[in-house]
Amino acid sequence: MIVKRNFNPLRVWQYIKKPMWFVISWSLAVWLLQLILGADTLSINFTPIGVMGSALAIFIAFRNNSAYGRWWEARKIWGGIVNSSRVLARLIITFADSHAHQENYDRERSEAFKQAMIYRCIAWVHALRFHLRKQDNWKELEPYLSQQEFDALASAQNKPTYLQLLIGRGVYEAMANGTLGGFDSFQMEGQLLALANHQGAAERIKNTPLPRQYDFFTRVFVLLFVFLLPFGLLSFFPMEEGHSLSWLIIPFSILIAGVFIIMERTGAAIEDPFENRVTDTPMTAICNTIERDLKEMLGEQELPERVVPERGYLF
Repeated sequence: MIVKRNFNPLRVWQYIKKPMWFVISWSLAVWLLQLILGADTLSINFTPIGVMGSALAIFIAFRNNSAYGRWWEARKIWGGIVNSSRVLARLIITFADSHAHQENYDRERSEAFKQAMIYRCIAWVHALRFHLRKQDNWKELEPYLSQQEFDALASAQNKPTYLQLLIGRGVYEAMANGTLGGFDSFQMEGQLLALANHQGAAERIKNTPLPRQYDFFTRVFVLLFVFLLPFGLLSFFPMEEGHSLSWLIIPFSILIAGVFIIMERTGAAIEDPFENRVTDTPMTAICNTIERDLKEMLGEQELPERVVPERGYLF
């Protein structure tokens, strides 16, 4: 996620350089061809091009609004994961501690249950991040799981779902041995359901791209507009005997076309929020926040360092 207000022009250029090189070379070619042919041979009325530009601006705005909707929904999903993780961790800790007065209470067993369950919750959020970004960083989950659980995780197709299964099993094993009471699972199951729903919503965004028609026709219409633009600008800078300002079609083409290209590229950059790019939902930072909060609730003093923006980017 980009958190800085001002962008590095070189970084922006990396996003738009291919279409911009076309704009530069094409406007230069039109100008040179006009010089060779003379008069106003290539000039066309700018009115239809202006109408096309207005329609294109509306089309791009609609596409970008749809792309931002996907990005914002992804951020809300991860906000929900933060909240549900905190609630689930609180329920695990408070329910386990609430049975300290019972005869079959075993403090060592209860503390081991709380740590194992909280660590599974932490493993789940990291696993979901790797799952969505298609990263093969599963070794990083080893500190949060027992060796047996980690070995079993390696063969699981959907690792976040498998970790939810482990959490669910842990709840009912604790109920069987007396660590939890008979009705404690009801509220925990509610938070596990919320986490499962958040995972499903994130996977829906990941696996369902913005309709390809929006992407394809936006690029085609921008290319067509860029192709026609220099011919329309020639009507504003006619060739006259003794002097000519027709060369101005080059900078004006670059300026006008650049606005449309940047608008189109902005939408394309944010439409997929789980691709491990600088425009992504900052899942690494969110997972770090969840891990710090849950370990602190568990009473641990050594917390991982807080993830902070790097050069204006939060990952």
